Amino acid sequence: MSVDPGARVHPSAVVEHGAEIAAGAVVGPFSVIGARVRLGPGVEVKSHAVVTGDTEVGDETVIFPGACIGEIPQDLKFKGEATRLVIGKRNRIREGVTMNTGTEGGGGLTKVGDDCLFMTGAHVAHDAIVGDRVIVANQGAIAGHCVIEDDVIIGGLSGIHQWVRIGRGAIIGAVTMVTNDVIPYGLVQGPRGELDGLNLVGLKRRGVARSDITALRAAFQMLAQGEGAFQDRARRLGEETESDYVREIVDFILSASDRHFLTPGR
Repeated sequence: MSVDPGARVHPSAVVEHGAEIAAGAVVGPFSVIGARVRLGPGVEVKSHAVVTGDTEVGDETVIFPGACIGEIPQDLKFKGEATRLVIGKRNRIREGVTMNTGTEGGGGLTKVGDDCLFMTGAHVAHDAIVGDRVIVANQGAIAGHCVIEDDVIIGGLSGIHQWVRIGRGAIIGAVTMVTNDVIPYGLVQGPRGELDGLNLVGLKRRGVARSDITALRAAFQMLAQGEGAFQDRARRLGEETESDYVREIVDFILSASDRHFLTPGR
């Protein structure tokens, strides 16, 4: 066990031999820190939280009471192989959140970026890759092998099906089941999620230029109403556009995927 003299560990906490706790970290009452856990500088683990497995928690991340971080995957194929969970810096992981390590078949790594917010009861499953500044609202669930790019918002009680990719800046409404890939900046809502437009509010909040938003609107209409298959429309769009934002959508659609796409309604 390696506990920096500048860390504070409550006497009632259980810190297993082998854990590494950096300067400024705080471990609250009745929490459990496993033998292969590494807590970075300024990390706070509040009371009654569990951090276990081969888990790395980045600087200044806060883990709230009742969270269970780094437990084994909820996957019957998992046979105890060595896998990891890596959490970035300045995340807020609220009460009851669960995050699992990876599986051998999925690459062995579950990864969360920086500056994310996981609200009460959210779940990040094995082998998921979550970008920076992602928000998952209460009881939202990200299934195994998903890729959630930067600046995505997932509404409360929503579920992301395994292997789904969600592009940068997309927003998923509350109580939505997402079964196919979502283009960058897309807006998805409904009991069975439908691509219902663009995340215009998010684009404006980020200060995206009006010309780019106009280009994105036109691109969305072409994807919705153009001739040919969805990928064919995307290829034509890529040949015509000068917008980096539209190019990002085109590249996303034409890249490799294990799922189909949510496509705009005509």
